Amino acid sequence: MASQADRVIAVLRAGHDDLTATVAAFTADDLAKPSGASDWDVSQVLSHLGSGAEINLAILEAGITGSTPPDGEFNKGVWAKWDNATRQKRAEWVVTANEALVKRFEALDDQERAAVRITYAWMPAPVDVAAAGTMRLNEFALHAWDVAVGFDPAATVDAASASLLLGQAAHMFGWLAKPEQLDGKTATLAVEITDVPETFGLTLGPEVALTATPENPDGSLRLPAETWLRLVTGRLKPEFTPASVKLDGPLTIDDLRRVFPGF
Repeated sequence: MASQADRVIAVLRAGHDDLTATVAAFTADDLAKPSGASDWDVSQVLSHLGSGAEINLAILEAGITGSTPPDGEFNKGVWAKWDNATRQKRAEWVVTANEALVKRFEALDDQERAAVRITYAWMPAPVDVAAAGTMRLNEFALHAWDVAVGFDPAATVDAASASLLLGQAAHMFGWLAKPEQLDGKTATLAVEITDVPETFGLTLGPEVALTATPENPDGSLRLPAETWLRLVTGRLKPEFTPASVKLDGPLTIDDLRRVFPGF
């Protein structure tokens, strides 16, 4: 039976192959187009993905070998290289950098996938390969959408990625959610993910949190998994909101957009 690490790595590979095919068709004008990430053109999103791949590979390698993970100065050097690259170079490099990262994940045998622990400076404790891969998948899938939506306003986050990432939102609410934007409003919503399917509660007030499905909610929110991910990461602007999103109760979609402005 496939492990969680196996599943995540397989989706990372599929995403990489899709991005490679997409980038291969880009013209110089395509790379200069606005993306779904505010203030970034398409090439800058590719730069972020590529530099992230380099940094993640170094961190992963440190976990595999038991060596000291790279420090902030290493990261700054990687970012500077990509920031100073031409748009065309970013498009070329992202394929190479992300391929190297995915291949390193793929090269781990079953024992390593279970036993290796990876240290991130911003995490309270080392994580396993499945968690490390999931964090990279979160970054990759959302920024791949940032690229895709620059060409198609109806673009969606990859369905396989969205399914694996559904549980990640709760871990990010501490820095994603801005409850002060509610201006004192409070509500508990019953959230139904329509394509998985899954249900849970969303409490909005002085704190924002996921809970068990409430028995007596103030309202309900129905939407696909990928749309939920885009909502809580600030990627559900009106022009990118599908008709399948259904909200009733005391809050509006605009209220939720303000609570989750993105990063």
